[in-house]
Amino acid sequence: MKYLFAAVLVAASFASFSAANAAGGCGPGWHRGPYGACVVNRGRVVVVPPRVVRPPVVVVRPGGRVCPYGMVWAYGRCRVR
Repeated sequence: MKYLFAAVLVAASFASFSAANAAGGCGPGWHRGPYGACVVNRGRVVVVPPRVVRPPVVVVRPGGRVCPYGMVWAYGRCRVR
């Protein structure tokens, strides 16, 4: 009985798929437009690959002035704390 139920479930799921469902309910050769109306397919479909955006170049520069231990950078030079 459970195999019969599984077979009926699989058959029903395959029977529910059709071209009209795939086209949004409009049928073969038609598709849904931006406002929900059925629009005829025209011309060829051209798929353009997306542009590759390169990340910005990272520039590494040396840090600020490094003063010896016990001193700080102030007023343009190393000074005692």
